[in-house]
Amino acid sequence: MRVQTDFDLAKLLAERGHERYPLAAERLNPQLTRMLHAIGFDKTYLRGEGAYIYDDTGADYLDMLAGFGVFALGRNHPVVRQAVHDALDADLADLTQFDAPPLAGLLAENLLARVPHLDRVYFGNSGTEAVEAALKFARYATKRPRIIYCDHAFHGLTTGSLSVNGAKEFRAGFGPLLPDTAIPFGDLDALERELRRGDVAGLLVEPIQGKGVAVAPPGFLSGAQARLREHQALLIVDEVQTGMGRTGDFFAHEHDGVEPDLVATAKALSGGYVPVGATMAPDWIFQKVYSSMDRVLVHDSTFGSNALAMAAGLATLHVMDHQDVVANAREVGALLQARLTELVDRYELLAEVRGRGLMIGIEFGRPKSLRLRGSWMALQAARKGLFAQTVVHALFHKHRILTQVSGDHLEVIKLIPPLTIGAAEVDRFVGAFVDVMDEAHQGSGLIWDFGKSLIKQSRAK
Repeated sequence: MRVQTDFDLAKLLAERGHERYPLAAERLNPQLTRMLHAIGFDKTYLRGEGAYIYDDTGADYLDMLAGFGVFALGRNHPVVRQAVHDALDADLADLTQFDAPPLAGLLAENLLARVPHLDRVYFGNSGTEAVEAALKFARYATKRPRIIYCDHAFHGLTTGSLSVNGAKEFRAGFGPLLPDTAIPFGDLDALERELRRGDVAGLLVEPIQGKGVAVAPPGFLSGAQARLREHQALLIVDEVQTGMGRTGDFFAHEHDGVEPDLVATAKALSGGYVPVGATMAPDWIFQKVYSSMDRVLVHDSTFGSNALAMAAGLATLHVMDHQDVVANAREVGALLQARLTELVDRYELLAEVRGRGLMIGIEFGRPKSLRLRGSWMALQAARKGLFAQTVVHALFHKHRILTQVSGDHLEVIKLIPPLTIGAAEVDRFVGAFVDVMDEAHQGSGLIWDFGKSLIKQSRAK
């Protein structure tokens, strides 16, 4: 039965969409609009398509952030969009809670085909939920309490994920957290020392850390897996951002030839439409966690495996396979990284370019010339990371390119664009970046004017 309604979403947006910033300032995160106003990012975006978003003047912005990796297929991909429409039009008996939804089984089958050593999937609603599930499963399966994680890691912001978050600025004030332990990223000796205590359930690690775009040192993941197996502990890989083709393989751990015991992924699996997270594991872990009918709901989520998310996930995987998205990420990522790397010797403020596929970090460093060093040191004295923010600002305001720094107090910009970009987007970004770097090395212009503004703001605080 179709019910007529007078609710008109388009009319509501037309009448009140202009109130977006006042409403956010009054009813949502009180600092969000303040921050956006301060850096001039308070635009009114009306639509998105592919690698571009468009504001209320019709101007296009090249999106090199992709919603922190959500829009791997670009914005509003027609295949995923149609799949969501089809799921809505099917009038499915969704979320009955006591049935076996077909789309969930099909998505699990499709996803697991890409990690054949794993057997089962738990579907949640986000990356942090996928990590939470992995933490719980590892603890229960091993009967051990402690998780080892790496300095500077980011695994989410719910309490369990926060306990294994190596970014101190996110943890401050939310304790006490779980009794987990950090080690330096890539330090096998530190891992071995912790494993000898006999209470470690597993090591949780990103193959490439999102904060700073730090790539796992050669041999670290394989060496870690060998030591973990020796001590009957688990390798838990966080592929929330690095997975789904981002690094040029479907999962980033494939570069290191390891077979993790637990894999968490999310972001791109949504197709940019419906939030979804997935935790994959071998059968024996699921059999331990869900060991009897009494434990059938021991870990569950009300909205997990919902039909819209499953449809979006299936359509996303279909597009990735049929449009060679992973290969494109590998090839275009290599092109972009090579062209940026060529600039390192040209610009003294540019220290390093690193990453894999279309997950690239651009790091800035102290200049050698006395002429530039004064301005650099003034920014560093005010707050480390401000120079990278000035580059983000200039790329946005001068060239309409959306980027962001890769973490607090880091002089690193992270590029995580849609995996569907091509040579045209590479040309646009590199051309804009060269222009911004030229201006920076002249010691004048928009980049340093904004830097002075940031220094004043920092001193005022």
